[in-house]
Amino acid sequence: MATNPHAYRSSDPEGAEALHQLVLSSLDDDQAVDTISIPLAGKSSIADHMVIASGRSTRQVASMAQKLAERIKAETGRGPRIEGLPTADWVLIDAGDVIVHLFRPEVRTFYNLERMWAFGDGPSGSSH
Repeated sequence: MATNPHAYRSSDPEGAEALHQLVLSSLDDDQAVDTISIPLAGKSSIADHMVIASGRSTRQVASMAQKLAERIKAETGRGPRIEGLPTADWVLIDAGDVIVHLFRPEVRTFYNLERMWAFGDGPSGSSH
């Protein structure tokens, strides 16, 4: 799964943080499981934040992804790029400043993105 190289990236750190908070709030509202946020600013040019969360089923993963995309579009005026929605085992949402990975628990365990993005500087991210 690749991110959109032309996704909108804000030059405003406050806008990026507002988007990050919107993502976390939306996932919390939709009862996402084990949500973590990994700061990428200064470590990667793809985004400022990566958020990883699980849903209990493909139905919940798909629902969370669709609602999050709608909320992002309503707030920013831009629809994020979404990949993986038809099967909903792993859905990637590229909102520019924030990349979101939504998984079924077994798929999340298999790919273990938290470990891959842990940069060796302490915990893999902050839990929310």
